[in-house]
Amino acid sequence: MKNKHELFRLEEAMGYHFREQKLLKRALTHSSYANELRLNKLEDYERLEFLGDAVLELSVSEFLFENNDQMEEGKMTKLRASLVCEPALAMNAKKIDLSQYIFLGKGEELTGGRERDSIVSDVFEAVIGAIYLDGGFANAKEFVKKFVLDDMEQKRLFFDSKTILQERVQTEGKKATYELLAELGPDHNKEYVSAAMIDGIKYGEGRGKTKKGAEQQAAFESLLKLDKEEKQ
Repeated sequence: MKNKHELFRLEEAMGYHFREQKLLKRALTHSSYANELRLNKLEDYERLEFLGDAVLELSVSEFLFENNDQMEEGKMTKLRASLVCEPALAMNAKKIDLSQYIFLGKGEELTGGRERDSIVSDVFEAVIGAIYLDGGFANAKEFVKKFVLDDMEQKRLFFDSKTILQERVQTEGKKATYELLAELGPDHNKEYVSAAMIDGIKYGEGRGKTKKGAEQQAAFESLLKLDKEEKQ
């Protein structure tokens, strides 16, 4: 179990200190850890994740509604989806090194659970739920604003990179394709390396825990390269 000093470091990174630290501990507790210690099923993060998901969606929806008065509903829905998707939340969690504080069972630890986006994103939502219960909606909303709603244009470009790249090259009569370059690591913790090709010419390379994630990174790198070429 992480000690109070370690959890204090996490709270410092988050910019929020809990009145009831047991809420933070529960938000960090994976079911595999609770099972190993034979804790009550309600002591893992799943209920807090349920709550945090709702708080997150409302916070993002409110922000987009209030700050984009000329944006139609469909575009707001698409942008919100980009901001709250699993890879985006896992990436946001890296800013506070959240994965290092998760309480995992030994088996889940050995199979790479600490770096699995599905777990890290769930814990991120659980933390939002814990903040909401501990300090109210205003504090939870401030956390979302700080770690989810920052640098939105860059995030939108990254998470919609494959679509944006395809639309961009099509205007020039070209086509974007992807090539898997390598599969690294053991089966339970693979990493994929992919290249984005424009009319057969390699423009970007990316790595990810999934083929889709690697292609997304490759597309993003390609867009940055295209922007650089246009400015020259």
